[in-house]
Amino acid sequence: MELFIFGRFHAHPGDETAVEEALRNVVGPSREEAGCLSIHAFRSARDPRLFYIHSRWVDEAAFDHHAGLPHTVRFIERVQALIDHPLDVTRARLVG
Repeated sequence: MELFIFGRFHAHPGDETAVEEALRNVVGPSREEAGCLSIHAFRSARDPRLFYIHSRWVDEAAFDHHAGLPHTVRFIERVQALIDHPLDVTRARLVG
């Protein structure tokens, strides 16, 4: 069953550029993964420190595989030092 991922990243003041760079570095390799249906990074139109990732995966196993890959592990390690909250990633399914 298709899985949707929503990740929220609110940068520490002054770390906005580094968060954006980390997002750009992870999106390309993730998009190439066999189980990835789509992945996009976003920056809030109202809060320049707020970023999101939205991705779609063929199933939960595909996302679990993605979570253990080197580019994903590097991204998580990097971004956790740049955000002002605990990691916020939601796994979701379509309603209806």
